[in-house]
Amino acid sequence: MGNDVQYTTQSPDSLNGFKAWFMNKLFMGMSMSEYSRSLATPFNFVAALILVVSAPIFTIRYVKGLATVLHATNEYPWGLLLSWGIFAGEPLFAAGFVVAAAYYIFGMKSYRSLVRIAVLGGMLGYMFAASYLLIDLGRPWRIYYPMLINFGTSSILFIVAWHVSLYITVQLLEFSPAILEWLGSKRLHRWATSITVALIIGGVILSTVHQSALGALYLLTPGKLHPLWYSSHLPLLFFSSAIYAAMSFAILLAFVAVRYFKDKCDKEFLENTPSLTLGLGKGAAVSMYVYFAINILAMAQDNKWGLLFTPYGYWYLVELLGFVAIPMGLFTIGVKNKRLKLTRFSALYAVIGIVLNRVNVNLIVFNWNQPDHFHHIIPPWTELMMIAAMITLNVLIFRWIVNRFPVTRELHGYRGMH
Repeated sequence: MGNDVQYTTQSPDSLNGFKAWFMNKLFMGMSMSEYSRSLATPFNFVAALILVVSAPIFTIRYVKGLATVLHATNEYPWGLLLSWGIFAGEPLFAAGFVVAAAYYIFGMKSYRSLVRIAVLGGMLGYMFAASYLLIDLGRPWRIYYPMLINFGTSSILFIVAWHVSLYITVQLLEFSPAILEWLGSKRLHRWATSITVALIIGGVILSTVHQSALGALYLLTPGKLHPLWYSSHLPLLFFSSAIYAAMSFAILLAFVAVRYFKDKCDKEFLENTPSLTLGLGKGAAVSMYVYFAINILAMAQDNKWGLLFTPYGYWYLVELLGFVAIPMGLFTIGVKNKRLKLTRFSALYAVIGIVLNRVNVNLIVFNWNQPDHFHHIIPPWTELMMIAAMITLNVLIFRWIVNRFPVTRELHGYRGMH
């Protein structure tokens, strides 16, 4: 193919040629029957079952309202759906901006092989975060109204919504060179790579403010959020925890690529992943030390020590010591002794910890003094199925893209061009 193939005629031969080329791209060189047989796997069967079972639940939600599938009330407007989909997920999805900033802005050229998979993970994550929001909104088809017509510039949610929208656009443009390489368009590829650095700078600014803004949302809830989790430092706590969460998620993305998509990885990716995993582990450990110290300073500043000897205080210690201090120590041991498996386990442990923190803030310790609190923090099975369906779709799309696009490998003719 040429650099930018254009079909200027509508002759049968040209149409058939384009169709054959496009179908070859979609089916990865297999015939339709071969491709169909390749889909018959246990994983795909389970994924299809989850999607089939959840489809009526999504239909009921949009036909009869959100309260039919969630424990949503005026006192508890956000349940596990948003606790996971936005507040727990978005710190992880900052992996794209962390790895891309390390490579393009801070000159850490060794991270080149991880940039695309980190950007892909972040882009899909933010897209699904927006999807969670559209599920939760009462009238999602009017999402344009508060963003374009009736500006709510004094609302933090207004800022968060615009950050998500702009950051999805930025990450899609950041990932566009991989799409253009897959399509074989060198002319557009050169344009896309020429604006990469500007996009990375914009993405860093958007993601930094966005992660802080998520914490700033809870500055409005001093009477609802438990005092141990409430602090004037919430924006800083959310941002600092997002840094180590993003690095941990990037470690897990690299492991998934090496473990499950090894045939799609080139030699550079496979050889560099171990050292880059340790490098990200070191960065995550340092970030966790910073986050831990900020937590202690915030507690000391507000003199909350006495609250530690209460039931919620014990739960706070479980989160801080069990899911911050322990993985922080494991990261330190793993990186110092160059133990790859321990570093990866620490990354998974840290991710679980950040999910616990966000679910705590958004659900478990929110409205903690309400009499019906425990009824609302236990999600109905319909909500769990919706979350399972969204995770399944995310995994399926991620797998589809990695199998086809040059995410963990470089195509011939494009080496060294990003």
